[in-house]
Amino acid sequence: MTAEAGAPTTAAPPAAGWGSSRPAPSARRQHFRSRPAWLGSPLLPVAVTLTWVPLVLLLDRGADVWFQRALGAATWPLLLALLRRESPLVRAQVAVVVAFATAVEYTFSPLLEVYVYRLHNVPAFVPPGHGLVYLCALAIGRSSWVVARRRALMAVTVVVGGGYAAWGLVGSPRLDVLGAFWFLCLLGFLRWGRSQTLYIGAFAVVTYLELLGTWLGTWAWQPQDPTGLVAIGNPPSGAAGGYGWFDLAAVLAGPTVLAAVRTIRRS
Repeated sequence: MTAEAGAPTTAAPPAAGWGSSRPAPSARRQHFRSRPAWLGSPLLPVAVTLTWVPLVLLLDRGADVWFQRALGAATWPLLLALLRRESPLVRAQVAVVVAFATAVEYTFSPLLEVYVYRLHNVPAFVPPGHGLVYLCALAIGRSSWVVARRRALMAVTVVVGGGYAAWGLVGSPRLDVLGAFWFLCLLGFLRWGRSQTLYIGAFAVVTYLELLGTWLGTWAWQPQDPTGLVAIGNPPSGAAGGYGWFDLAAVLAGPTVLAAVRTIRRS
């Protein structure tokens, strides 16, 4: 929703942009001295995402499709502004996440109706919103506080996520088999992924936003998948494990996309 994806295990200063031209060192130092300190915070994507995305979900209540498009038009510049702080690799990976997540959204929502948005569409703010969620999880995962407590936070994630998945199977009024399966996916990412801290961040952010979005009625999950064989909670308990596949796509395709961009720029 990785260190493989360009997330270092310690917080890193913002990287330069795609371009090769930069101001002189003295000009850069003057620029950063005049910039508010909070703009350089490695946790800025967390603050922005956890403020903007819930606000958009609230504003979307009762909105028509044109207002949704306006919210989407406001979300894209915000994502692009945050990407200016990131390395080229992270930018490429965010592009992969947005593209892959958008394809999944259109396949599983309007087409298969595994979950359905309020207006039976894919709201315009959803594709850039996936980019914000990825950056948020990335920022949490590479923060020094999380890295220093990696093992303890992994244990908390497994216990809380496991408890949530178990409740979906035996305690929830609506059976949630898909959530349990996705929790197993999360365990796999935590065990074999090269950046467990990213998945810790993704678990917290994705679980919170899924609960908020379904509570507000922005989207709703169907009781079963299209085959009628897999029961689904609203939301699925292990949604962060499902989101981890977006991260895997970024890991696999991000370097290739970056190499292609650099080739195009050189030619």
